[in-house]
Amino acid sequence: MTREELTAFVPMTRAEMEARGWDAIDILIVTGDAYVDHPTFGPPLIARVLLDAGYRVGIAAQLDWRDPESVKTFGRPLLGCGVASGNMDSMVKLYTAGRRLRHEDMYSPGGKTGLCPPHASVVYSQLVRQAFPGLPVILGGVEASLRRVAHYDYWQDKMRPSVLVDAKADLLCYGMGELTMLEIFDRIKHDQPLDGIRGTCRYLGGRESAAFTVDNSCVVLPSCEEIASEKDAIMRQTKTVEAEMNPWNGRRLVQWTRGRILLVEPPRPPMTTAEFDHVCELPFTGMPHWSYQERIPAWDVIRDSVPVVRGCPGGCAFCGLVSHQNHHLVSRSPESVVRSIEKLAARPYFHGTVSDIGGAAGNIYGHGPFDPEKCKKCRRISCLFPSICPNYHADEKPLMDLLDRIGRIPGVKHVFINSGIRLDLALIQPHLTEKIIRDHVGGQLSVAPEHLDGEVLRLMRKGQAGVFDKFKDIFDRVNRRTGKKQFMIPYFISNFPGCTERHMRVVDSYLAKYHWSPKQVQDFIPLAMTMGCAMYCAETTPDGQTIQVNKGLAERRGQRDMLRRDRDAGPSPHGNQKEGKRPQNDRKNGWEKRGGQRGAQRGGNKPRRK
Repeated sequence: MTREELTAFVPMTRAEMEARGWDAIDILIVTGDAYVDHPTFGPPLIARVLLDAGYRVGIAAQLDWRDPESVKTFGRPLLGCGVASGNMDSMVKLYTAGRRLRHEDMYSPGGKTGLCPPHASVVYSQLVRQAFPGLPVILGGVEASLRRVAHYDYWQDKMRPSVLVDAKADLLCYGMGELTMLEIFDRIKHDQPLDGIRGTCRYLGGRESAAFTVDNSCVVLPSCEEIASEKDAIMRQTKTVEAEMNPWNGRRLVQWTRGRILLVEPPRPPMTTAEFDHVCELPFTGMPHWSYQERIPAWDVIRDSVPVVRGCPGGCAFCGLVSHQNHHLVSRSPESVVRSIEKLAARPYFHGTVSDIGGAAGNIYGHGPFDPEKCKKCRRISCLFPSICPNYHADEKPLMDLLDRIGRIPGVKHVFINSGIRLDLALIQPHLTEKIIRDHVGGQLSVAPEHLDGEVLRLMRKGQAGVFDKFKDIFDRVNRRTGKKQFMIPYFISNFPGCTERHMRVVDSYLAKYHWSPKQVQDFIPLAMTMGCAMYCAETTPDGQTIQVNKGLAERRGQRDMLRRDRDAGPSPHGNQKEGKRPQNDRKNGWEKRGGQRGAQRGGNKPRRK
């Protein structure tokens, strides 16, 4: 290989390190995903940011966690090691809601399973500590974010302390960590202490814990031991954590764990538009590392896409995205997006279709507050529930203008929205909604009503009943006028806490009315740090009302089977969406990348397809 080819990626082999003229690396990034050099993959994004800052960085992707030698490709890093499970919580990636192993890992070559270990953050951290004693180890990524305090692990069916405690790492970086990781390694480089860094957690030593003073800048959470022994303690914790998520008014969180203090610093404010532009425009190749012989399914999904917005205003009770990205939005500048699309259009695998420009939802680009100062005082967990905040500016013009501008780029034939449409916003963005349906749907449109019963929607923080019907009317009307035959791909969740068989029959009856057999079933998984998880464990609503919770597999089967019922008794206005009769573009549109980082942190039975 030429030197240019060997230096195109962040080094994953010793030959690539030497081609850059390095005799060692400063920082090693360990990830449970295959290395795809794209800004929607978290660990490679952090590696690129650190490389851009002048650090010598190497990546260890899906190393053999049973062998400490596998982490020694580059020798001992000079500064430290960053550890992440990848773009998803490793347990969600490996196991279904039925606690069975999945048949495919979308983030592995050939979709092979078994290349990422369960509880990957803990396993990798201990492996690095064994290979390089005394080397600073920093946890990060989705798994670390969702497990940063004491939490419930659904697959083990037990309460666990912060993942930082089990991993015995030096620090945990939560949230979107580009700026935080830069600050961490800058401090390590200059031999400075790691305390007081926003967006981090530390597990204090015994003496430091005894000397720590809890003042007005702190909020004390239920202890790890209380979480394990008191049924409602996790609900108290979740409500407190949610109230302190605002980076402008959130306070430190203190949690006593095994006689010592877990100290969670306040969240870091989101990046500015200029910072977000810079990060997304780093010299990513957009491709999997050259060493892979098999295709990586997740790359097939995102290879023709460009991220344009970060954060999620929804705060849905089943979704872990808000705990990782927060609900304050930041959008890239149109000029930056255009430059990324021009770069994409020049790649040899691009055939004229931009598969997605989006983020947590496909219709939130350019949104923000009318008055940013009001946001700095707010403690709402959602900008959209129980009603849309009067300070939330759901401006439809920025995305409409951006879509038109992208469509004029040479080589671009189609621009699609595949991130999923937020229905409550779609109803107050009539011109944008019609434009998306008319011009930017590749045959099928992802929508997520999640449920149709008003009581369950309220528990989910998804708005009001009837929204899906109103959107369906718009979708049908636009398709009749344009003569297009397009399909909606809806997602419904079964067995959400508080959802009884009576509630589920509302969905069942609706689907039967239209002879609609959903292609996939979303069976609820209680993801750590979500309100849905707290409701599942405490068996109460946030305001203390007792609810029915289906926990055993036998209890859950009834609602799940309702969604799986074959309703092919006649023509559906949205086409036959039965399993086995997939829309033509199913493989192309593939798995949802929400959450990234996106994905898959919504508590469904499997990572969601678009």
